[in-house]
Amino acid sequence: MNKKSIFFLATIITFCIVALFSCEELILDDFKSGNSADIAWVTTATCLVFIMTPGLSFFYGGMVSQKNIISTMLLSFMALGLISLIWVTVGFSLSFGDSIYGLIGNPFQHILLKDVTLNHSKLSLEIPLLLFALFQMKFAIIAPAITSGSFIERINFNAFLLFMSLFCLLIYCPLAHWTWHPDGFLNKWGVLDFAGGAVVHISAGFASLAGAIYLGKRKFNHLKSYNTSYVLLGTGMLWFGWFGFNSGSALGANQDAILAFMTTNTASAMCMITWLIMEGIKGHKIKVIDACIGAVVGLVIITPAAGFVNLSQSMFMGAFGGIICNFFLSFFKRFDIDDSLDVFACHGMGGIIGLLFTGVFAKDVGLFYGETSTFYNHIYALIIISVFTFFGSLLIYNITALIIPIRVSHEIEEKGLDFSIHGESLI
Repeated sequence: MNKKSIFFLATIITFCIVALFSCEELILDDFKSGNSADIAWVTTATCLVFIMTPGLSFFYGGMVSQKNIISTMLLSFMALGLISLIWVTVGFSLSFGDSIYGLIGNPFQHILLKDVTLNHSKLSLEIPLLLFALFQMKFAIIAPAITSGSFIERINFNAFLLFMSLFCLLIYCPLAHWTWHPDGFLNKWGVLDFAGGAVVHISAGFASLAGAIYLGKRKFNHLKSYNTSYVLLGTGMLWFGWFGFNSGSALGANQDAILAFMTTNTASAMCMITWLIMEGIKGHKIKVIDACIGAVVGLVIITPAAGFVNLSQSMFMGAFGGIICNFFLSFFKRFDIDDSLDVFACHGMGGIIGLLFTGVFAKDVGLFYGETSTFYNHIYALIIISVFTFFGSLLIYNITALIIPIRVSHEIEEKGLDFSIHGESLI
């Protein structure tokens, strides 16, 4: 066992001992029963959002060269372990602790989920606060996992773990607080993000763009021979899990959850068909990869608006959002930026379109209904989130590079990361 492994093992053991004497027991006798249907649905939704991250692993893994499939899938999957621990330690407190000037939560209030009980609160409505924390944890997990698609096949595994940790603490947690905490400054502005179009997808998109620029292009040609079975499986898992992602954000078994379920499926279906038509207009054959990308882009676009728009509006968002993202993807490829799996064009641009359309169509307060303040505030929020995430991520990449070499050597890149780093191979 090398010195580095011994150090990390000692750190984990120390952390567990400290946690053992610090955590408080949940007092079951004080549990004030909420709505059982709400609790059952949000518990189920939490499981659905969990399955999205393994789905993302398959989705990404099916789109890379065979010698990098394992490393690509593991980057996403590692978020389940690492971010879970960060979230219960301090992440939830930073996101949903008592607000400090509307910018960040009190980091000491809920350390190791202190005072996060089985009772409900203003944050969790009629479900236990602990369940709300667990549901929100799954969002924190998938956000940094999404970023991995932009710089796969060339990033150092340990460096990505450090980046992912810092991204969660310094980017994701503040954004979640700004947008979803009742005292967050974007929330007070009236910015609407039903399930994370801005907090998850725009942030991941701009972090991905920053990563692709910072790490530079891959040194060797990576011919894309898609493993379509992986891509299809990953897309199916993402689509299935997205019902928990969006409908679960209603935090109850209510009409908002039903509406979000309908709009989520409709927008994704419309975007998938639109995407295939767009590719047909370009003279391309109907491909599995295009159907899958179209479906995922539609899911991204509807996410911030899922509980705020009606059926016809979700169809409009899926169709026109798909057209815009498809055009943007083709346009973006002209730039000399190696965003390996087009994360910015799909998640970043999809989130931007979704957030703006939310400002247009949100029931009673959108531009479509004669109100302007929500739309303007969404534009301001978009600018703030984009600048904060892009430059904040660039700073994190620089910090990471000072601690751990962030890019693998040319020799490792040529051999493939699977065998070189992990000692495993599908070949």
